[in-house]
Amino acid sequence: MTVHYVNRPDENFAPLPRPTEPAHVIRSDAEAIAIAESLAAAIRDGASRRDRERILPVEQLDALSQSGLFAINVPKAFGGAGVSYVTLARVIEILAAADPSLAQIPQNHLAIVEHIAADGTDDQKRDLFGAVLRGLRFGNAFSELHSKTVAAFETKLRFEGDEAIVNGRKFYSTGALLAHIVPIVAVDDDGQIFLAFADRAAPGLQIINDWSGFGQRTTASGSVVIENVRVPKARVVPVHAFVNPTPAGAISQIIQSAIDAGIARGAIDETIDFVRTKSRPWIDSGKDTAAEDPFTIAAIGDLKIRLHAAEALLERAGRAIDVALADPTEETVASATVATAESKVLTTEIAILAANKLFELAGTRSILEGLNLDRHWRNARAHTLHDPVRWKYFHLGNFYLNGQNPPRHPWN
Repeated sequence: MTVHYVNRPDENFAPLPRPTEPAHVIRSDAEAIAIAESLAAAIRDGASRRDRERILPVEQLDALSQSGLFAINVPKAFGGAGVSYVTLARVIEILAAADPSLAQIPQNHLAIVEHIAADGTDDQKRDLFGAVLRGLRFGNAFSELHSKTVAAFETKLRFEGDEAIVNGRKFYSTGALLAHIVPIVAVDDDGQIFLAFADRAAPGLQIINDWSGFGQRTTASGSVVIENVRVPKARVVPVHAFVNPTPAGAISQIIQSAIDAGIARGAIDETIDFVRTKSRPWIDSGKDTAAEDPFTIAAIGDLKIRLHAAEALLERAGRAIDVALADPTEETVASATVATAESKVLTTEIAILAANKLFELAGTRSILEGLNLDRHWRNARAHTLHDPVRWKYFHLGNFYLNGQNPPRHPWN
């Protein structure tokens, strides 16, 4: 019997059980893509219902983490596949085309894996990467709802003996509700930023299922309340990735960009299928089917060109990140940041355009509530708000015109 976890306010949402069997360990880029394609075929079925009824994708998420895809960027030296970021972005796009809410849940997990690689000690890497390889999922207790800016952290951490004690409140906490370990971003009195890896069931850690966004409905991106949560000092990692030249920001961004590309691809696929099977030809076209309408044909061609352009920049960004990881300098990191920003601009544009064009090309019957096709637009509009693309244009122009490297942070 399948248990449905509905996304509604619940201050007593119990932690999910940890996996009883170790996850599969992926060994190559090709295997990662093949597994993603296989899973996408399975998660596509039911994605619309999950969105409509706000059913959390617990069963699908378990399959995703047990498949080994949550561990694909664990370095080879620690037992992972260490896939290229071209491959990682492709994996996320494949999943997002099937269910973008589900594809968003690993976003912070994968970015945090790279933070561990950049700033963790060897002991911390063995411990935390080992947990990921066994199938444990990291959540996200990063952003705060009422701080002055998205980077002004009010969650505090202090050390007491062999433990850190953390207090604060978070929101937009994608994946935390369904995680096994919740990395909490907190600052000490000196302003040093830390990632404190708390057990999901730690006393004082409360995950509230109160995400009410009209799009990306089943990401469980609600609240985290942190009251005197104790975390072993061995599981507290200082964050230096944005002080030193690392592509941490670009890595976070390329995953966001891949989600948007997937949303676009899913909307375009839905449009093509609807036009072929359900739409009527317009009376002035003189055609027997909607798929023969010359204006519709041209519009589909335009959408595909824009999607392929966005995907080409997504792949280019992945290559630039791989270069920066192999040789992290101011120049390589700036190049990765710029390439990823260019990708983010185009994936944002095509996601929103494709979701809008779906209704224009499919026709009036496509707005019927039972079809739930508006989920494509809602997901595109919601997810592309993650960081303002208008600032991407500025940083790109400043780089090319004035030689100014973009700032380093998770939104750039």
